[in-house]
Amino acid sequence: MIDVLIVGAGPTGASAALFTAKAGKKTLVIDNDKSVTKRAWIENHYGVAEITGPDLVETGKKQASKFGAEFVQATVSNISKTESGLIVKSDQGEYEAKHVILATGMSVDLAETAGLQTKPGTEPRIKTIFDVDASGKTNIDGIWAAGTVAGVSMHTIITAGDGAKVAINVISEINGERYVDHDVLKA
Repeated sequence: MIDVLIVGAGPTGASAALFTAKAGKKTLVIDNDKSVTKRAWIENHYGVAEITGPDLVETGKKQASKFGAEFVQATVSNISKTESGLIVKSDQGEYEAKHVILATGMSVDLAETAGLQTKPGTEPRIKTIFDVDASGKTNIDGIWAAGTVAGVSMHTIITAGDGAKVAINVISEINGERYVDHDVLKA
């Protein structure tokens, strides 16, 4: 059983995976390799002078992999609730997870098949988003959403931060207490 399965490996999903894997949670990221970030040139990401979208995505995946996150290239077609968690169906197989974070950019394709509630988007060109609470929870227990698909700005620094926020909320729920990840400068 996977602790946290993340759909999408762009800045939102890879950031979430970095936190969940670093917290020791078994993390799997399923990505269809269609991130809009792969077409971006970025000069407004704090701490990075300038970077191509593909390089930012690869760096994020490497950071999460360093702590044990696994990545699978596939397209998710459905998520369904079971007594013990969630079943995520993809074109590469089925996976069982306790929690799922949807980091699918501009795509809410899973909404209808999974029974997830949506609402109108607020960002330009984003017609529909998942209806989430402030912590990132959807209407189905165990399914969370983060980033643009959850209603935050498309800017990579904002979606990455939202992925981290939702991941910390998931980790906190799993642990039963508020999780904090602060590294200390090594002497």
